[in-house]
Amino acid sequence: MLKKRIIPCLDIKNGRTVKGVNFIDIRDAGDPIELAKKYVEEGADELVFLDITATLENRKTLVELVEKIAKEINIPFTVGGGISTVDDALALIKAGADKVSVNSSVVKNPQLITDLKNRFGSQFVVVAIDTKNVNDEWKVFTKGGTYETSLETVSWAKEVERLGAGEILLTSMNSDGTKEGFSIEITNLVSKKVNIPVIASGGAGIEEHFKEVFTKTEASAGLAASIFHFSEIPVPKLKQYLKEQNIAIR
Repeated sequence: MLKKRIIPCLDIKNGRTVKGVNFIDIRDAGDPIELAKKYVEEGADELVFLDITATLENRKTLVELVEKIAKEINIPFTVGGGISTVDDALALIKAGADKVSVNSSVVKNPQLITDLKNRFGSQFVVVAIDTKNVNDEWKVFTKGGTYETSLETVSWAKEVERLGAGEILLTSMNSDGTKEGFSIEITNLVSKKVNIPVIASGGAGIEEHFKEVFTKTEASAGLAASIFHFSEIPVPKLKQYLKEQNIAIR
């Protein structure tokens, strides 16, 4: 069985790390470079960097900031926000990204997933799916969670795998920032229907939430932000807890 991964997420706005609840009520969470260094020291398995307003502001990811963070870390580094072409992805690789996360751009142009896979390999392509339960149906949202698409989440997850994605970053907007636990239902549905790793995101508040998502779904990683940024649950403490629960982690 693949060992589970613990992944802190840096949501970036105006060069700072921020965190919101249900994709709104954004507040400052610190300097991204200092946080990145902290997570390497604490033993995080990977780091995700999401430029959360790049698509809304119709601009590219903050390449200079990516470069500065990449110089300070030695763990796999996924970068997303405003990536709409292979050249955008190439610029981020040159800046130090190991993987790119694409969301709104591939809903608009699914061929981009295949183009990225053909150029860099599927392991490089992470498709982020922001999902929300609307009238008992899990729908895909884009543009930083502001736009509801007609896509149904599980169908879209299967489609992105078919097109060449190597991983899915699944964020439940219903749970995001609430600290009430991951959305087990949709995480379970998606992770059972695809054969690529699924990163569960949105809702982690206590150590038990990670145990729950790893034992009740096929998710291969748990991603969180504020509980790590504000040292509510340090990464080493979480990993120790999961080991004690007999969950195989990196």
